[in-house]
Amino acid sequence: MQNQIVLQMQGICKSFPGVRALHNVSFTLRKGEVHALMGENGAGKSTLIKVMTGVYEKDAGQIEIEDQAIHFRSPQDAQNFGVGTVYQEITLCPNLTVAENMFIGRGRYAFVNWRQMNRRAVELLASLSIPARPTQQLSSCSLAVQQMIAIARAVDMDCKILVLDEPTSSLDEDEVNKLFALMRELKSRGVGIIFVTHFLDQVYEISDRITVLRNGEFIGEYEAENLPQIDLISKMMGKELDNVSKISNTQTLEGDTSTPVLEASELSSAAGVRPFDFSIRKGEVNGFTGLLGSGRSESVRAIYAADKVTGGQVSMHGKDVKITKPLDAMKLGIGYLPEDRKGDGIIEDLSVRDNIILALQVMKGFFKPLSRSEAETFADQYIKSLNIKTASTETPIKCLSGGNQQKVILARWLLTHPEYLILDEPTRGIDVGTKVEIQKLVLRLAKDGVSVTFISSEIEEMLRTCSRLIVMKDRAIVGELKGNDLTQNDVMQVIAGGGAQP
Repeated sequence: MQNQIVLQMQGICKSFPGVRALHNVSFTLRKGEVHALMGENGAGKSTLIKVMTGVYEKDAGQIEIEDQAIHFRSPQDAQNFGVGTVYQEITLCPNLTVAENMFIGRGRYAFVNWRQMNRRAVELLASLSIPARPTQQLSSCSLAVQQMIAIARAVDMDCKILVLDEPTSSLDEDEVNKLFALMRELKSRGVGIIFVTHFLDQVYEISDRITVLRNGEFIGEYEAENLPQIDLISKMMGKELDNVSKISNTQTLEGDTSTPVLEASELSSAAGVRPFDFSIRKGEVNGFTGLLGSGRSESVRAIYAADKVTGGQVSMHGKDVKITKPLDAMKLGIGYLPEDRKGDGIIEDLSVRDNIILALQVMKGFFKPLSRSEAETFADQYIKSLNIKTASTETPIKCLSGGNQQKVILARWLLTHPEYLILDEPTRGIDVGTKVEIQKLVLRLAKDGVSVTFISSEIEEMLRTCSRLIVMKDRAIVGELKGNDLTQNDVMQVIAGGGAQP
């Protein structure tokens, strides 16, 4: 079955003003296979997906589905040809119910049979073990559940081709396993699945073939079992990758009796995180770790007052301070890169330049605007230092790849010269090379005296970057690890309840 071609793309070209996104790219998908589409941020993966799903019209090239030449003019065209898609950023309607999101735009009737729609939704949610009710508003669901609902919407169609663009970026290990089980079931039915992810282990766990793009060009198609991981990384980057294991935190906290940069006592917020104590010293990189939903993000949002603070006391350099809103934190030298890049981070319709200067401008006040020349100088400086791939400072940030958007938000906070920087999932959904760059940047900031709290779903990344880990479970701190206890096994033991209490 895997020799029967369901999708053939040849010579695909696509350009935007000032940017050549795709040049002579080919891609072949066979029935009943999982085909990973790999490449660094800006390699052209998302553009190729949007061409094959009718979001963009190609400038040149040919697309065939089951030997029939097609030209999609809209996503609806693609859907009619059996192409189901789940994009990296959740594109559902938060103000509608779960069931409405699952079936919106798919009926051909003048009136909606609400009872039938909700009944179908119940069956589909149950079959995928998704913890949601058909009648609840989507905005009340977690990001992970919203992602699963987007996937359920796509797979419920009778699709020949299923495109999954970073479907696991918000899912925990159990949810990933459920998704993979579903993918294997669809594969057994002959569905061709295009899988885009930056988790290399997941690529090798589920994929049959791998196609690599670099700088908008086709590098090659390979059988996954015949392509060693280090070779894949080299093909993606176009150079030999520095051994990531060489990146390690060399800090020591033993004997450090200095006054903490920030210290919190019995801090709590309206998001439901239990009262907790927290401290961080100058030049330290610490982190909150735990399973999805453990309270990692809620804890740092409480420190930054991104959620309403309901109790506790905070001090900086030994002096009590009051942080009731993010602007208070910013003025005290605290920066915060949020987990939800699209919802809380970027301002989509603003330029790269305006997104970079945003935090500094807020701190100065909008009645004291930065001059155009100052803004350009700052933007150019960080575009160069962080290697942000953009046609110009004027380019709308929504036109950048996810990894480059993340770098812009980092630039925004670095421009304020923070004393304490909170990074919540700064490497989620970005390529291996950019991950390494961000990890090195974190350690360089620490060496320069900046205190950093780092959160990542990848424990190995936390272990490389942090000198102290605060372990969370059920929105409470259950342990703390440092020194020789900083191992993946120790983290798992503490989460399971076998570690020492703080």
